[in-house]
Amino acid sequence: MPTPRTTLDADLGWALGVVFRSYVRGVEAVVNDLPGGPRGYQVLAAAAQDLADNQADLAAHLGIDRTVLTYLIDDLEQCGLVERRADPLDRRRRRIMATTKGTTVWRQRQRALEHVEQHILSPLGEDAAGFRALLRRLALHANEFDPAASACEVVEQLKRLDEPMPNSRAQRRRGVAR
Repeated sequence: MPTPRTTLDADLGWALGVVFRSYVRGVEAVVNDLPGGPRGYQVLAAAAQDLADNQADLAAHLGIDRTVLTYLIDDLEQCGLVERRADPLDRRRRRIMATTKGTTVWRQRQRALEHVEQHILSPLGEDAAGFRALLRRLALHANEFDPAASACEVVEQLKRLDEPMPNSRAQRRRGVAR
């Protein structure tokens, strides 16, 4: 007869939330100094990998409003990380390209993000690769029933779930709700 789950640490939601929160904090520590933080990193990564054919496609792919993306690219451009270039096939379109500095910064951040992932998965040892495969399979299955438009959307939804409920005891203690 299976043992009933009686502790919080046996709850799937709790476990997923703790791991996700740790991952988000690690990622933020690595990319928060970039313009736009995680979203800026995504734009820089796309540009460094030559995946940013044009702003409209990039906005759709990343799930970022086109106007917001324009400002984000402006900020990345001011930092010397990306540049806009006319598309040789259609001069009306602008390609987003990483500069040499941008490619270097992206590679450094990519290695730092790999370190964050390794740190989080380190207790799994040799099982980490299998866990990744299982988690990916589970995520693809879950996404069939409730498709996410973008990774950014998922993160924003989860952050909202982590916020205290209005008029909660915690908010009253902090003086947020009266």
